[in-house]
Amino acid sequence: MAETVADEAGTARVAAALAATLRPGDVVHLVGDLGAGKTTFVRYAAAALGVTEPVTSPTFAVAHRYPGRGGLPVAHLDLYRSRGVTAEELADLDAYLGEDAVVFVEWPEAGAGMLPPATVQVRIHEAGDGRRTIAIQRV
Repeated sequence: MAETVADEAGTARVAAALAATLRPGDVVHLVGDLGAGKTTFVRYAAAALGVTEPVTSPTFAVAHRYPGRGGLPVAHLDLYRSRGVTAEELADLDAYLGEDAVVFVEWPEAGAGMLPPATVQVRIHEAGDGRRTIAIQRV
């Protein structure tokens, strides 16, 4: 499914629709250029999953974990600065991964072969005039 949205309200709607289908153990890989709106998408999806605290970019921290509705953990990883996750670094991320959580990973290519495989892939790219195309695929 691909949809072009004109604003953040559109992004929120698409993210919430995806969130309604996510279950513990799902791993969502987010792909797109820098500034394409990956963190914004995660923010709205996390809110739809019941996260009430502010969802911020984990670019410098690498990962955040939030409590969602019914105790569902929601993890958000940003591997932009990692550019090739080592086995040692992945071991540090184990606390954020797991079958009990819904996991969102920005820049998953940096952890290729070391991260759990995606169950969902979200591709976001700018379509011009402030619009974004969001393509979602279950894999």
